[in-house]
Amino acid sequence: MLQNMRKASQHWLGKIILTVVFTFLIAGVAIFGVEEFFRAGSSNTVATVGKAQISAEAVRTAYQNQLQRYQSQTRRTLTPDQARALGIDRQVLAQLVSEASLDQQTAALGLSIPDAAVLRAIQEEKSFQGADGKFDPALFYQTLQRAGINEATFVREQRAVAARLQLAEAVAADLHVPEALREAVHRYSTERRSIALMMLPPSVAGEIPAPTEEAVKAYYEENKFAFRAPETRNVTLLVLDPQAMAKPDAVSAEDIAKRYAADKARYGTPERRTIQQIVFPDAAAAETARKAIEAGEKPFEAAAAETGADAKTLSLGTLSKAELFDPAVADAAFALPLDGVSQPVKGRFGTVLLRVTAIEPETVKPLADVSADIAKTIALERATSGIESAHDAIEDQRANTKPLADIAKERDLPLRTIPAVTAQGLDPAGHTVEGIPDRDTTLTALFRAEMGGDNEPLRTKNGGYVWYDVTGIDRVHDKPLEEVRDEVVARWRAAETQSRLLAKAKELTARLDKGEAVETVAAEAGLNVQTLTDLARNQPQGDVSADVVNRVFATAVDKAASAEAGESRALFKVTAAIMPAYVPGTPADEAVTKRFQPTIADDVLGEYIGDVQNAVGVSVNQTAFRRAIGGGEY
Repeated sequence: MLQNMRKASQHWLGKIILTVVFTFLIAGVAIFGVEEFFRAGSSNTVATVGKAQISAEAVRTAYQNQLQRYQSQTRRTLTPDQARALGIDRQVLAQLVSEASLDQQTAALGLSIPDAAVLRAIQEEKSFQGADGKFDPALFYQTLQRAGINEATFVREQRAVAARLQLAEAVAADLHVPEALREAVHRYSTERRSIALMMLPPSVAGEIPAPTEEAVKAYYEENKFAFRAPETRNVTLLVLDPQAMAKPDAVSAEDIAKRYAADKARYGTPERRTIQQIVFPDAAAAETARKAIEAGEKPFEAAAAETGADAKTLSLGTLSKAELFDPAVADAAFALPLDGVSQPVKGRFGTVLLRVTAIEPETVKPLADVSADIAKTIALERATSGIESAHDAIEDQRANTKPLADIAKERDLPLRTIPAVTAQGLDPAGHTVEGIPDRDTTLTALFRAEMGGDNEPLRTKNGGYVWYDVTGIDRVHDKPLEEVRDEVVARWRAAETQSRLLAKAKELTARLDKGEAVETVAAEAGLNVQTLTDLARNQPQGDVSADVVNRVFATAVDKAASAEAGESRALFKVTAAIMPAYVPGTPADEAVTKRFQPTIADDVLGEYIGDVQNAVGVSVNQTAFRRAIGGGEY
């Protein structure tokens, strides 16, 4: 909300109403239908903000609106539990409370928007304009009538929104980004460092003897969490998939032939022509030029040159008829013979003469080459159209407690039994379990369900459904030592190696910090020295990871330190740190200002809204809130 307010406040008042208010109105009607979007609210009050009350219906509508937007953007269907886990319900309530708080403040300050400003925005809204681009009162009133509101209510609501945004602009517009912040960002992003680097491989740790039984047991007890078996579930999936339901073999040859004849253009490439064009000020000039060209008195290019056109710009390109923007030009160009010159054509951008210099004929694949694809297309369309009736029939069978296995057998649908799967979609051996549709959504639902529960089917991205039963649960548990002994020993060896490398690195670091030369220390330790320059924060260089680079930037110049580098350890001394001087007003400095202004504006406006809420008082009826968005525990 705060970001939208900021963006809206960058435009004049009418544009604020246009981009925020009308978009919300039209999107709401399109997504939910006019009856749902403007239906009268429930008498239940979810929240009270000062003297204003937020109804359950307002919360429900805003919640469904936000949920629909999220699902459209992510292309995944959310269960109520998933939506709550993402905090969509709390975001919606916070937005409504914030808006009500601003309404209280605009009223207290006496802010109002005149009808003339709202009227201007209404008249410029394209959704209320006819084919001639002018405001159409009939279309406007028709939209309001479908929405179930009158003109006075509509204007009043839009004036309130505009006043709210005007207040936000006054509070948070044109905020100054402090120079100290800009300089700090400059120093952080432009600093570059150089180091002398030595890599300590595992061999430096020497031979690691086999651990004693006591060492193995101690390591196992201290690190049991690393050897814990995750929860797995035994599940059964019944998948209603349009792709699987499609029966291409059942499509008749007659139906394939009919579809081929109707969509012939889809099975080849259309005719394409290379077209030249000369634009004239009027039809008379075009006709004079055409006659001269036809009589052989001057070539097409010479006629173009007389109009001031460059010969290099005559060609429109090699295009199909559908690719030509102007219908009159398209019809004339595709009626010409090769090298023919058209009669004067009155196009959208003036009168023109056309010439076709090349023709690529239409190509169409024979029916035999595409019949299999056509059969698949028709079969998928039929399966998709019957998906809802199949869904309802299966739901009826489920309501009669019919097992998924019996339903699958009766309807010839795939039934998948998975003996054990983790929440990450892995089997107990750590391998990916295949055949789970819409993995993220389905796995989340599986691990929220209870054994024997009556689960709602999940809608898949391709328009199908998944029914699921949890038939067994193996809870999280510690694996016994004997089962993971080899892994425990391997981890113990790795930890012992790292411990020895760390001790060696500390020893060498102390010598470097005392002033010994890097080359001397490296030679005595049998290590190679590398010189790395131009290191930048968070960016790896060569074999040096971003984590090691960030450790470099946490170390003072002329000091040494070390960091893990896979199985090895990186030992380095920072030899230099440079950065360009900070100069206010440069393009880079202005970019920092643009980057941080929105964040500062959001923070300031958020603080302001918080103060307003504290002043007017906010109370929330949690029971009414849960009921409005569909239940659940909070």
